[in-house]
Amino acid sequence: MKNDEKLDLNIPRLRGSIEQAGKSVSVRPRDLEIESPSTGKRERSREVYQGMRTNLFRRSVLGVLIFTLLFPAGELAVLAQTKDKQPPQPQPQQAPGFSISITVPVVNVDVVVTDNNGNYLTGLKKENFRITEDNTTQVITNFAATDAPITIVLLLEFSKLGYQIFTYNAKNWSAVFLNNLKPSDWVALETFNMRTSVEVDFTHNRDQIMQGLYQLVFPPFSESNIFDALADVLDRIKDVKGKKAVLVLASGRDTFSKMNLDQIVKRIRETDATIFTVGVGQQLFLRADATGSLGSIRELDFLQAENQMRTFAAMTGGRSWFPRFDGEIPSIMQDVASSLRNQYSMAYSPSNTATDGKYRKMKVELVAPDGGPLTVTDQKGKKVKFQVYARQGYTAPKSHVDSN
Repeated sequence: MKNDEKLDLNIPRLRGSIEQAGKSVSVRPRDLEIESPSTGKRERSREVYQGMRTNLFRRSVLGVLIFTLLFPAGELAVLAQTKDKQPPQPQPQQAPGFSISITVPVVNVDVVVTDNNGNYLTGLKKENFRITEDNTTQVITNFAATDAPITIVLLLEFSKLGYQIFTYNAKNWSAVFLNNLKPSDWVALETFNMRTSVEVDFTHNRDQIMQGLYQLVFPPFSESNIFDALADVLDRIKDVKGKKAVLVLASGRDTFSKMNLDQIVKRIRETDATIFTVGVGQQLFLRADATGSLGSIRELDFLQAENQMRTFAAMTGGRSWFPRFDGEIPSIMQDVASSLRNQYSMAYSPSNTATDGKYRKMKVELVAPDGGPLTVTDQKGKKVKFQVYARQGYTAPKSHVDSN
C-alpha cells in the first residue's frame, strides 16, 4: 500500500464490509494481501491467514480449560439446582371492591332584573340576592356583574307552514338581531323543518350568517319539528363554556317530532343555556281570527304553540315575545342582546349533596340588607315593580358506582 493512500474504517453495521471513499468493498480471507519489505510489492499470503486461524483456535481451547479448572462440574450442577429450587415470587393480588365517583356540583345562575318598563336594574350587590333550592336558602359563593361576549345560536323555523309567512318572518327578524352583535360575539345559524340543519357554524363574522340567510329560499317540507330541533341544538352546545343562549324564531307548533313535550321539557331542565323565543305566527293568527277563518281547533293549536314557547324560555331564565307588527322587531332584538349583556352571574354549592339525578326547583329573589323584601324606587321616589329572570331549577348529577 502506498504511503499517500489511507483506508477509512467506517463500519456502520456488522456485515463484514467496509466503506472506502464512499464505496463498499467486500473483504474475504483469501484476498488478504501484505506488502513485502524487500520488494515493496503486495503479495498474497495464505500462510498468514492460516496462522491467524491457528492462534484463534488455541486461545479458545485455553479459555475453556481455565473455566473448567475454576468451576468443577459438581459445583456447576449444584448452582443450576439451586436456581431451579428457588420459590417463585408471589404476585400481588388486588382485593375486590368498589370505586365510588362522587361529583359535588357548583350551580351557576345567570340573573336579569328589569322594572315594568323594561329598564335593567344595575348596581345590585351579592347581598341583594337570595337563592333558594327546594325552599332551602343557599350560600352564594361567586358573584359578578359581567358583560362577557355572547355565544348564541339562531334557531329558525324553515318550513312551508303558514303559507311560508313563518319562514319569511324568521329570516328577516333574525337579520335584525345581527345588528346588535359585537366583533367578539359568537353566533351560529341552524334551521329546522322535518329535520335540522346547521347552516353556519359559530363565527365572529356576521356576513357569513347573512349569506346563510340569503340561501334560505325554498323550504323543502311542510313540517315543523321544534322539539327535535331544540334537543339537537342543546346537545351541540352542551360542552360550550361560558354564557350561551339560543334564540328561537318559530311558530311554536310541532307537527312530526320524535320527542314529545314531556321529553323536551326534561331535556331543557338539564341545560344551562338561556333560551329566548320570538313567535313568528302572531300576525297570521290575528288576521285569521279577524276574518273568522281560524276555527276552534286551529285556535287551540296556536294557543298551545304560544304557551310552549313561553315555557321553554321561562324554564331557562329567558324571555318571550310575540310581535304583532314589524316595527316591534328592532326593540325586541335589542332586548335579547341587552339581557345577555346585563346578567348577574352567581354560583353556589347546593346544601343537598345527594347525587340522585332529581330535578331541584330554584328561586331567585331580591332582598334588602336586613333580609326583607327589597324596595326599588324611581327618580321621583315612587316604588317600582321589578321582574327577576332566572332559571327555574336544574337536574342534580348521578353518582357512578363501578365494581372491579
